[in-house]
Amino acid sequence: MRLLRFVARRLLQVVPVLLGVVVVTFVLVRVLPGDPIRTILGPNATDADAAAARARFGLDKPMWQQFLDYLKGLATGDFGTSIQSGTSVGSELALRVGPTLELVVLSVSLALLIAVVLGVWSARRADRFGDHSVRILALVGNSMPEFWLGLVLILVGYSALGWFPAPSGRVDPDTNLTPLTGADLLDAILTGNGPAFTSALSHLALPVATLAIVVVAPLLRSVRASALEVLRSEAYLAATTHGLRPRTLLRGYLLRPTLVRLPALAALVFGTAIGSTVLIEYVYSWQGFGQWALRGLLYRDYPVVQASVLLIALGYVIVFLIADVVHAVLDPRVRI
Repeated sequence: MRLLRFVARRLLQVVPVLLGVVVVTFVLVRVLPGDPIRTILGPNATDADAAAARARFGLDKPMWQQFLDYLKGLATGDFGTSIQSGTSVGSELALRVGPTLELVVLSVSLALLIAVVLGVWSARRADRFGDHSVRILALVGNSMPEFWLGLVLILVGYSALGWFPAPSGRVDPDTNLTPLTGADLLDAILTGNGPAFTSALSHLALPVATLAIVVVAPLLRSVRASALEVLRSEAYLAATTHGLRPRTLLRGYLLRPTLVRLPALAALVFGTAIGSTVLIEYVYSWQGFGQWALRGLLYRDYPVVQASVLLIALGYVIVFLIADVVHAVLDPRVRI
């Protein structure tokens, strides 16, 4: 019951945060130099064409009236109409969020698994060859740019070895996948489409590996540092002197205290992963949320930029809420 009250209280705090994001984003995209209508129509458009386009998208109204119209739309779930495509921003979001969310969730989950396994293994062998090797690999992975690493994996995995499909989509078109959520792997599972599942998994392999390698380094360092602190604590040393079995020491005395710090850092890494998807989606021709938001920013598409920032802010709030709950579950000292 206390946990439910905590979640409800945090969700209520989301409203003013998102309202502040809406106000700041709305003002900033309009005060920055540039005209989205001229950008979309091109240099050969006449003044009459530009005036008609502004009237169509409501950009001829005063800013305060545009803001009120935008708030009314948000209250009914209407994010507006894209200036680039002339279609509903909400319908475009529904197509774009699923693929990116699937990519980020799988990548961060894989990075967490690798960080926990290698971090604990490295801490138990501190200052030995294996420990130094893991730390060097983490440093190298953290130093490689996403786009460069993606290109290298394409050259090796697709061009040289032929183990993975060409970076030209998310699933083979001949699998006849029925889209439900936009996340192809999940859609293949929900519809029981085996060929689509295999195709989506093979297309996901290289992008997921690229993003996981990029974000695993801070997680790995955090797990190793926490595990070293636990290994040197009085509680763990006392348990060791009592002759407990290694498996009992690992599960009961090492893993849980080690993972206490991980949820908050994982939430930060999740946000970093969302930002990294822009370049990764470009390299792998992955038509997801990152590319859509970037095009909206380049073309000064006000509704697309506003919806993108609002959705990212909402994602951050939800992820940190989950991190706080997981932290409270792992550490009984935390009162929520």
